[in-house]
Amino acid sequence: MFRLRVKDVLKDQGKTIGWVARKAGLSHSVVRRMVKDPNYEPQASTLLKVARVLKCHVEDLFEYIPDEDEEA
Repeated sequence: MFRLRVKDVLKDQGKTIGWVARKAGLSHSVVRRMVKDPNYEPQASTLLKVARVLKCHVEDLFEYIPDEDEEA
């Protein structure tokens, strides 16, 4: 399972949802959902836009969490 880390990245960089939405050309509601719902699955193009304006790698915007039934 993947968990979005957009909230963490925004906090680390001191950016707001509105700032990211404006700079990335995305709706406020899409960016807000990425921040508020760590299980939201945005389109790859949306992740690319957010990563571009935050000057980070797409991989920085999410983390992999193994399922409990997965073997290590």
